[in-house]
Amino acid sequence: MLLICTASSGHNRALANRISELADTVGMANTVLDLTRVDLPLYTPARDDAGRPSALDEIEPIFESATGLFFCAPEYNGSIPPTLTNAIAWLSTQSADFRSLFNGKPMALATRSGGGGQKVLVAMRLQMSHLGGNVIGREIQTSASKALRDESVLAILNQLSSGMAS
Repeated sequence: MLLICTASSGHNRALANRISELADTVGMANTVLDLTRVDLPLYTPARDDAGRPSALDEIEPIFESATGLFFCAPEYNGSIPPTLTNAIAWLSTQSADFRSLFNGKPMALATRSGGGGQKVLVAMRLQMSHLGGNVIGREIQTSASKALRDESVLAILNQLSSGMAS
């Protein structure tokens, strides 16, 4: 199952939904997870010491069951949006086997950003690689002046599918 994870409820949610529609057309099982709808508190060491937030019970199984991941995130101040970083921080400290959520899984990256989005793609590539993901080389970068090309998404889904099968 492909997890399409979005870190915003606006343009990147629409991007995630379109990726999901295209995955459906090629028969790829998928689910969209909108991190802006997950009620995770801001990660801090003190909150971590206080225990596991119940919202992790909602998202951890989704990450666990995913055999591939597709992240859609806008650029926030030249980097990754807080919703995505926060979820990863909580998963990394409160999951029984954090590495299994990311390690060895094929991953793709996409952005719809007002400022171009190249910096968030680089930042996500670095972080997802650090987590052990097999981040594919091709990525989606859209903006108000650069429309999404379905052919690009389908090519990426094909690459992810190949990685998910092995």
